[in-house]
Order: sequence, then C-alpha cells, then structure tokens
Amino acid sequence: MPTPPPRQTTPPAIKSRKGGQPIVCITSYTASMTKLVDPLVDLILVGDSLAMTIYGMPSTVGVTLDMMIAHGKAVARSASHACVVVDLPFGSYEQSPAQAFHSAARVLSETGCSAVKLEGGAEMAETIRFLAHRGVPVMAHIGLTPQSINALGGYGVRGRAESESVSIMADAVAVAGAGAFSVVIEKTAEPLSREITAAIDIPTIGIGASAACDGQILVVDDVLGLFTEFRPKFVRRYAELASQIGPAVSEYAADVRAGRFPGPEHVYGD
Repeated sequence: MPTPPPRQTTPPAIKSRKGGQPIVCITSYTASMTKLVDPLVDLILVGDSLAMTIYGMPSTVGVTLDMMIAHGKAVARSASHACVVVDLPFGSYEQSPAQAFHSAARVLSETGCSAVKLEGGAEMAETIRFLAHRGVPVMAHIGLTPQSINALGGYGVRGRAESESVSIMADAVAVAGAGAFSVVIEKTAEPLSREITAAIDIPTIGIGASAACDGQILVVDDVLGLFTEFRPKFVRRYAELASQIGPAVSEYAADVRAGRFPGPEHVYGD
C-alpha cells in the first residue's frame, strides 16, 4: 500500500484543487476501513449515510449528533493523509447559526476532524458564513438533500425543471459566496451540475451529478459491493464483497462444527 504523505490534507488544500486534478472522495465510518482507504483518497466523509449502512435505518433523518461524533472519532484517529469531514445530522444546525456553531464545535473538538458538512443552499448561507467567520471549515451540500427527503417527497433527480434548476444554481452561488470550501452536488441533472461547476469558484464534488465536477464521492459500501439493498444509477461497484461473505462464514461454521477449527496452530501450548 502506498505510504501516505507526512501532512494531512486540509480544507484549504481541497479548495485550491478547483479546476485541477479531480478530487477523490469516499465515505468511511470505522477505523479499520479508514486505514485501508486513507492513503488512496483526498477526502474522507463520515457521512450520515451510516444510518443505512451501519444502523439499518430507512433514511438519514434518525441520525444523532452523538452518533456522528462517535464515528467521527474513529475515522479521524485513523486517518493521516485524507481531509476528514463529518456530517452535521438533521436537527443539529437548522434552527440558527448559533445552534450550528455549537454542534460544529463539538464535532471538531471531540473528533479531531478538519471540517463539517451541512445540507442546504441559499437558506443556509447565513449559517455557513457564521461558521466560516468563526474558524469552522464548511462543505456544503445541494441538489438532492437526503435530510429533507420528507419535504422533497422522494429521491428523484433534481434540477430538470427550469424553476428548480434556477433555484439550485442560486444555492450553489450562495454557499460559495458564504465561504464554503467545497460543495457536494447530489443526484442533479448533468447539464446543470456542469454549469454550476463552471460558475462557482469552489470545488464541486459530484455524486450522481457530472464528470465535469471537480471531484467525485461514493459511499464505500457501494464501491465495495457491501450494501445490496438498492443500487442507484450513479453507483459503480468496483468489487462484490458481499457475495464472498456468506461462503467464508459458512466454511468457518462448518469447520467449527466438524472440529477442524481451531487446529493445533491456532491454540497455545504449555
């Protein structure tokens, strides 16, 4: 495995990559996975997608700040190269900029991560500006915003209708102007995602958006074929590890039941 660079990637370093080499981003929620992916990527997101991948929830709405901090600690302690960003969960930042700062301060101080991510566009610009002016690096998230799924009415592609396209472009301009160091564009029509990338001066990170984005992010469980409940069009699986787990555990179970495991080489003598 490649030796990681001696200094961890910072939010300003990510911001400086606008228009340069594409930024490689992935989610991770545990120490063991982080150690494997950290040398290979530029940014690790401790995403509230752990609701589905770790906790079996139907959406991200039930995630708590304490859950994000617990997983954020594990990831930040295990990463020495990638910039580690932790999601602020639903209900922890929308009430006011002061609430958002309180939540973000907890995340940064208790986990050791480099930045936080929050969902929302123009309506969150004041909050992003408030945080950025107080030393909290913020990654924004526009387009499909999963925490708002109840209001959106589903996980459909955003930005196809003219009115929605105009609104999402305004969101992008607002979060960039407010001081976000990058912005995730999720499940948004490709032409609009391309236009946004050209229009704003911070990196765009696509997930179901456009190859023209300044970077891409996927959920690690999707990349490895570990999450099999559904497969969005924008996911490319680079492995099918789920199919290997059943046979491996079945072989282990058979060995235990037949007395083949543990063998002499697995136990301690006198």
